[in-house]
Amino acid sequence: MNLPTSTWAPTQNRKADHIRICLEEDVQCQQVTNGLERYRFTHCCLPECDRHDIDISTDFLGKNLLAPLLISSMTGGTAQAGIINQRLAQVAQHYKLAMGVGSQRVAVEKPQVADTFAVRKYAPDVLLFANLGAVQLNYQYGVDECLRVIDILQADALILHLNPLQECIQTKGDTNFRGLFDKIAKLCNQLPVPVIAKEVGNGISAAMAEKLIAVGVAAIDVAGAGGTSWAKVESERAENALQRRLGKTFADWGLPTADCITGIRAIAPDTPLIASGGLRHGLDAAKAIALGADIAGLAMPFLQAAADSEAAVYELAEVLIAEISTVLFCTGNISLYQLKHSGSLQSLQ
Repeated sequence: MNLPTSTWAPTQNRKADHIRICLEEDVQCQQVTNGLERYRFTHCCLPECDRHDIDISTDFLGKNLLAPLLISSMTGGTAQAGIINQRLAQVAQHYKLAMGVGSQRVAVEKPQVADTFAVRKYAPDVLLFANLGAVQLNYQYGVDECLRVIDILQADALILHLNPLQECIQTKGDTNFRGLFDKIAKLCNQLPVPVIAKEVGNGISAAMAEKLIAVGVAAIDVAGAGGTSWAKVESERAENALQRRLGKTFADWGLPTADCITGIRAIAPDTPLIASGGLRHGLDAAKAIALGADIAGLAMPFLQAAADSEAAVYELAEVLIAEISTVLFCTGNISLYQLKHSGSLQSLQ
């Protein structure tokens, strides 16, 4: 697919805008939270274990992770984004974390920027997720384009992100979501890697997860409300008053992350499940896992650290791992399996 410059240039500019806005503007949800504050761990004053024996490793989609953490999909397509992705990939490799990249549509439209996504050389052993918008399946994208982005990353799985609200507010957004279940089903049957369905901050309900799983999606990333509001982000870069107003009106739209986790786990006990959306530290990650998620994804904290320095990303990873390990120690659990089944997390409601 060779698209004219006029088609891909706005996509690349949007990538740069997104980084700038997320780092410089207040685009966090204000009226809705991730819901995790409604839960508290029961403290164990005598854990009967050695903290050095705690093991927070896990398997996800056939790969071992030393910690149940995903560096969530963020960016690519610009020089700055390439530096950010390199720093994130190097840290993911060091700590054996999973990592996703931002939407690779720009790399399909402009192959010259594909290298800003191509992080496998920095992370040879890491669980890596390629990424495209599901709606692009209605805009001339198909198996070939999906294979292209998988190949750029040498990815272990493909994220199809679902972002109807963002597309509504984005100037000239792609809003034809008709017939996508059938197209996703065909894709799941034809691709050589698993497909992950992911929202972008408004959440996936249990009912929608059930439909996605039924058509062949291998894993769900709930990406619930409570963190970065992409309605706010798009409002900040809107070109007219209507788009700005829409972004402000729907700034806190969505399903809290905690509700998505519990709802989906109730109807799909065995489906690989990623918790993301407003997670800001290891305590959030541990709560999400205790609620039923397999791994926890964070974006904004990693973006802020990676925009600062590689050292800042290493420091963040160390802190997150220490926070999760501390939760296990102070609840008397030595593994994530024990944490999930210990009943240590209590609802405050």
